[in-house]
Amino acid sequence: MRSLPEADPGLPDIRSPLRYLWWNARAQLRPLLGGIAFATAWWVAQALVPAVLGKGIDALTAKDGRALLTWSAILLGLGLAQAYTGIMRHRMAVYNWLAAAYRTVQVTARQAARLGATLPKRLSTGEVVSVGNSDIAHIGSSMDILLRGVGSVVAIATVTVILIATSLPLGLMVLFGVPIMLVAVGPLLRPLHRRQKAQRDLTGELSTRSADIVAGLRVLRGIGGEQVFAERYREESQRVRHAGVAVSRVESLLEGAQIILPGLLVAAVTGVGASFAVAGQITPGELVSFYTYAVFLVGPMRTLTEAADKLTKGHVAARRVVRILSIEPEVSGGAGTSEGGVLRDTYSGLTLQPGTLTAVAAGAPEDAIAIADRLGRYTDGDVTFGSADLAALPVEEVRSRILVADNGARLFTGRLRDELDVRGGASDEEIRQALHAACAEDIVDALPDGLDAEVAEAGREFSGGQQQRLRLARALLSDPEVLILVEPTSAVDAHSEARIADRLAKARAGRTTLVCTTSPLVLDRTDHVIYVADGRVHAEGTHRELLGSSPAYAATVTRGED
Repeated sequence: MRSLPEADPGLPDIRSPLRYLWWNARAQLRPLLGGIAFATAWWVAQALVPAVLGKGIDALTAKDGRALLTWSAILLGLGLAQAYTGIMRHRMAVYNWLAAAYRTVQVTARQAARLGATLPKRLSTGEVVSVGNSDIAHIGSSMDILLRGVGSVVAIATVTVILIATSLPLGLMVLFGVPIMLVAVGPLLRPLHRRQKAQRDLTGELSTRSADIVAGLRVLRGIGGEQVFAERYREESQRVRHAGVAVSRVESLLEGAQIILPGLLVAAVTGVGASFAVAGQITPGELVSFYTYAVFLVGPMRTLTEAADKLTKGHVAARRVVRILSIEPEVSGGAGTSEGGVLRDTYSGLTLQPGTLTAVAAGAPEDAIAIADRLGRYTDGDVTFGSADLAALPVEEVRSRILVADNGARLFTGRLRDELDVRGGASDEEIRQALHAACAEDIVDALPDGLDAEVAEAGREFSGGQQQRLRLARALLSDPEVLILVEPTSAVDAHSEARIADRLAKARAGRTTLVCTTSPLVLDRTDHVIYVADGRVHAEGTHRELLGSSPAYAATVTRGED
């Protein structure tokens, strides 16, 4: 089996689920057409078997040995063809399933990377996770069923032509019976679509709830809120269960229709064919062929109803994917360039001089966060970087030159070394220096495998202070041109905070660094302090100068204490 194709990097503007499914099918057109060809040949080989079997029976009845051998050889050939095309159909079905599913993963992951900080503002975690958990399977199945679905249509058409050529009344029964059965299951598809959508929405909400509970389990245990959140999860889980039962009710009716409707057609064709055989209008071999065809038609008919079900589920899943793909980033970049220099936020009046360790102390923490977001180009703002507008630079260039590290960042599963050295080019000495600056050496030393230790999901084996120090080491190891740290020591003890403040200045010597904090231990060790109130710069100077000249600053950083 050849390797799966990469997703088209130039993703078109897809605004509807049907267009997304069509784009996915067109992106794998050759393997899809190949699979349809094999599936069609597989179905047609099966469709010809009853006719050949009937001819063989007639030859046996007429005691024509030569004809019997001829039709037996043809039947053997059809069996071999059916075996080969069946194997290839299955291989192509698996390939198309995987290609559609993982192309969806590729474009979704690419869109998530493109959206960056915009994505969690617009969609919940559970909504995004559900795409990889369930939606890709339904989209893959919708591509898979196209193979057998198209082949079943050709098989039904082939059988109809054979039956009409043999007996016009029986052929017309099949010709009109098949569309009637398809129309009969139509009323079930709309409620199935609606209930599947409702279940999918509730499942996404439940995934979000479970992710929140797992992430905040330590806090919940501290405040005794486990039972409250467990009860909420139980209630939402029951809603998902009831929605699943509602879907199953419609699906059970659909499954029943797949048995009853073809069965009625089989009974009708067999009964009429038997009366024709008794009247001498058809031969015994043709009667056997008609009965076999009636039984055979159950397979293509079930495939068509299965196709309706899977395409409905694929449509619901594609709607979720399209919702993610239709989101646009809150900020966009241009094609300009900048040699760097002074970073200035016009709205607040903050000016960040290159090569200095500067601190921002804000009366309201959200003011400092807003400034960091504008300087890092996570929100729009009138910001200049040297002589260029920050908005005119490509977003990728801004991200590589200006790093905003806040406490919303997280550790991921994997080797600790890879977690810290995200670019994979740091030496052991550079990693050691970053850990030393972040006062995180003791964390690594306590691990049995040191830097090669495996980090669990979200770094849950580490305390809040340990995670914060490891995140700081990761930010320092990235060594960006401008580093913006938001409350980097809020979860560590005073002794560690003082050491981090001393080492941070040495680690970032000659590089531009901004620390958003109200910690006196950190403020006292910076080159320059900027006090912000109501989103604007109110005072500047060293920490000790501002303590004497700005009562508002003193009240903010000392929290009213002498």
